[in-house]
Amino acid sequence: MRIYVYAIAKNERAFAARWMESMSEADGVYVLDTGSTDGTAAALEELGAHVTAEAVRPWRFDAARNRSLELVPADGDILVCTDLDETFRPGWRAALESAWRPECTTAQYEYVWSFNADGSDGMKFWYEKVHRPGICRWTHPVHEVLEYAVPKVCCAVPGMRLEHHPDPAKSRGDYLPLLELAVREAPEDARDRHYLGREYMFRDMWDKAIGTLKTHLALPGAVWRPERAASMVYIARCLRRLDRREEAELWLLRAAFEAPEQREPLVELADLMAEQGRWAECERYCRRALDIRERDMSYAAEPESWGPRPWLLLAEACARQGHDDWAAACARMAGETA
Repeated sequence: MRIYVYAIAKNERAFAARWMESMSEADGVYVLDTGSTDGTAAALEELGAHVTAEAVRPWRFDAARNRSLELVPADGDILVCTDLDETFRPGWRAALESAWRPECTTAQYEYVWSFNADGSDGMKFWYEKVHRPGICRWTHPVHEVLEYAVPKVCCAVPGMRLEHHPDPAKSRGDYLPLLELAVREAPEDARDRHYLGREYMFRDMWDKAIGTLKTHLALPGAVWRPERAASMVYIARCLRRLDRREEAELWLLRAAFEAPEQREPLVELADLMAEQGRWAECERYCRRALDIRERDMSYAAEPESWGPRPWLLLAEACARQGHDDWAAACARMAGETA
């Protein structure tokens, strides 16, 4: 079985050695350099990668990834797409070969997108950027995904774990215009609309975010409950920034009903109650959140809801109501989950 890795890169020389070491279990590594000025291409070539330097204009991530995919030899059995700021845990190839079956089109594996300050896993979810050749192409100008020409058959790969270690100085300035382009190209696409609303929120564009996220929820294709609940939580966060707390509370209640298996709306509700000094309600929402023990492995599961935050909120709520023993116990639990 031949396994090839392919990637796009620009000005990522600092990651080259670490990434190539991580990808060394593959039979070959193929990179499209889209305009580096820091010697990324030369560094990768010295380490054994096959590099093609080529500009992609107008810039869009799906076009770049499709061009990088074209660079991979035709004799590959499994293709693995990663970025240079990502690394696999050793043994990923053996895990992939063990799980792969002839009927598979893609593999699903653990992706750790961020880490907490103590080095523990932060945001993590399932990823699907491993695929058979010749059956799919990349789509969407940003937050690109694979679109398959055949029925998708996914295999889970225990022990295959990809970790994201980004450059904190790297700009995400391309994201907003590309997301706006994506929505213009496919106005009925629920995923793009959700991501655009989230991007407006990240940029403190509260009213635009609220309007865009409400549009997302009204789209016929907006049926995935974790994403719908996330849109509702984001709307509530924007409303809180606009000092519209009553509306925010209603949206968070909707989110909690939409996805009762998720902690995030309940923790957000507890925080809103604490902000208003409604300590009995804060305690109730914290306890309901902590009753949820299984973390949803989607990007909608936020690490703050699974660390010390709900315990700290509960500790304060108990203390404010005079339950000092409970408050002390919750504070200890917060320390254990930190």
